[in-house]
Amino acid sequence: MNRSRFNKSRSNTRRWQVGAVGGVAVALVGVGLGVASAAEAVPTVNCPTVRINVAVPAQAQAEVQSNLQLLNTQINEANTRIKNTVGQGGPAFIQNAILGPLADKRFATINRMETAIGRNAAKPDLNAEGLKTCSLNQNGGASAAQPTAVATGSANAGNNAGGNNNAGGNAGNAANNGVGVISCPVVNVNVSVPDSAADEVRRNLELLNTQIAESNTRLKNSVGQGGAAFVQNAILGPLASKRFATINRIETAIGRRSTKPNLNAEGLQTCKVITSGSAQAQSTQVKVLTAAEVAASAGKISCPAVNVNVAIPAQAAAEVTRNLDLLNTQIAESQKRLETSVGQGGAAFVQNAILGPLASKRFATINRIETAIGRNAAKPNLNAEGLQTCTVVK
Repeated sequence: MNRSRFNKSRSNTRRWQVGAVGGVAVALVGVGLGVASAAEAVPTVNCPTVRINVAVPAQAQAEVQSNLQLLNTQINEANTRIKNTVGQGGPAFIQNAILGPLADKRFATINRMETAIGRNAAKPDLNAEGLKTCSLNQNGGASAAQPTAVATGSANAGNNAGGNNNAGGNAGNAANNGVGVISCPVVNVNVSVPDSAADEVRRNLELLNTQIAESNTRLKNSVGQGGAAFVQNAILGPLASKRFATINRIETAIGRRSTKPNLNAEGLQTCKVITSGSAQAQSTQVKVLTAAEVAASAGKISCPAVNVNVAIPAQAAAEVTRNLDLLNTQIAESQKRLETSVGQGGAAFVQNAILGPLASKRFATINRIETAIGRNAAKPNLNAEGLQTCTVVK
């Protein structure tokens, strides 16, 4: 009797368990139907079209097209993210996690296109701020594709002014095409250049043309970059510094073998940009002095003669003769130093570096002659003090 009730209770329990399992199965099937229904209405991204309404220089075309394609890639990635995150987050999830970051990416991409074009033409305004923001197609549907075709244009409409080391070149063409051309004052080497310095002087004069050509290329390739002071700060300023150093090197090269000239580096360093006309090429011709002409320009060392006006003992004759010859050797050595150091030092260079040491040597040599005679006869006074000083005559 009791066993029957127990069995009945177990039978009821099993029926309840089966019913519960069946209920769970129905609930799961219901959830599955709900997910499938939501997927049918997943929203998609709707972005404004970015239009390149200027001619794109050939040098920038690949970069611009790559970034236009990137806009499509960003849209596709955003659509995939929306589909894969249905039900995540709150009401603002899509805006904060998908549309907001997408706007930042689009803004940067549009800016990169403006910069790419601006390296070789006028930098355009593609309205990055206005075109960065995308909305949603709430009922789904395909997102509009971003066009990637661009109109090309030649960034080198005018010939490169300053090409082939010619600062003039086709400067007028470049200027007339709106790029402008750099115009620099000509450096005139208005002194004769020693032969030993000629190559260095010519090389630096040619460098002045190279600097102008390089600056013209920078000017052409950086149209639209920076602010109002970009050309002055990034091109003309550095060019002035280079020119100043180059003109100084020319002066120094001449000054090693001749009088150092003042070529007005301070006044000739500054260049400007002209929008019409042609710039003048820097001349590289110089008048060259031969080594003989340089030597002749140095002048001659003139020293008073030392006269031994006393009888010379036989024992002192050889020593006296040797020191008299030494006086001539000292003059010859000083003359050579004079000719090979033209233009060195300042105004007192010849006196301090050549005539002063020569005077000291002559004083000692004349004293040795007096002493040699005085060992075997009365010591004479040959006036070493008065005869030591030499001069340079032109």
